[in-house]
Amino acid sequence: MPELSVVITVLNEKDNISPLITAIDNALSAIDYEVVFVDDGSSDGTQQEIIKNANDRIKLVELRKNYGQSTAMTAGIDHTTGDYIALLDGDLQNDPKDIPFMLQKLKDEDWDVVAGNRANRQDGMVLRKIPSKIANALIRRLTGVYIKDYGCTLKIFRREIAESLGLYGELHRFIPVLAKLQGARITQVDVDHHARIHGKSKYGINRTFKVISDLILMVFFRKYIQKPMHLFGSVGFVVFFLGILINAYLLVLKIMGHDIWGKPMLILGLICLLGGVQLITLGILAEINVRTYFESQNKKTYQVRKIYANGETIRPAVISA
Repeated sequence: MPELSVVITVLNEKDNISPLITAIDNALSAIDYEVVFVDDGSSDGTQQEIIKNANDRIKLVELRKNYGQSTAMTAGIDHTTGDYIALLDGDLQNDPKDIPFMLQKLKDEDWDVVAGNRANRQDGMVLRKIPSKIANALIRRLTGVYIKDYGCTLKIFRREIAESLGLYGELHRFIPVLAKLQGARITQVDVDHHARIHGKSKYGINRTFKVISDLILMVFFRKYIQKPMHLFGSVGFVVFFLGILINAYLLVLKIMGHDIWGKPMLILGLICLLGGVQLITLGILAEINVRTYFESQNKKTYQVRKIYANGETIRPAVISA
């Protein structure tokens, strides 16, 4: 078993494969490592280029179609065997030379995740840097996970953390949040970033809307995944009592002889009453689902990072979600 597994997801990166493999070989010569390429539905001959340049350290996982980066990362992690797992972009913008330092920092300082921060990012200002800065600030504010650069793919994990990330949809942007949900200790270091030379970027301004949608999900996971009644119940009771107050006021007006039929406030009061009941009911159903999720699979609602016994430190093979 190698010490380090490097997972690289690629989509139409044919011209970057050979220089990338060379860069990895040069950077990781002192480490026992493997490289797992995941081809996410390339149509430009990327697969053939990987096979052409492959050595005994390289593995190719070819997906049947384009599933997206999060799913491709999951496939790559599933096919690794190393004690530590590094994620690396396939476009040569991340520098493999940063990996040994990050790995050593993770081991020496006992971190679970070391994330890269592109301190001198070589991307366009308007379409890449500014939207990224806004998104990073928003994610930090709403999730409470203070990482400077969520968009940097270069990260190194302990195996048990990487295996329990639960990457679906487009959640690779929120890997630090997902790791934090597992109780991971996370730090960040500045890493090099290079301008893209070959191929085209797969990111555009339209990803902003995906980030916003996923951010709502991450906020729920981070704050309410084990206590959904605290969210739905609190909002439901506020709305319900607002409806009671409105209808009590209208009742007083009716007793005083005023005509209240057809007033917008009457409709608002009824909506608040019904909406409050629905939100409270939704909270109860969500609580039942959470218990079903944990108990039906014998999952735990806590994570054990280490066990000290008989003078030894034992790490769990897999962290329960």
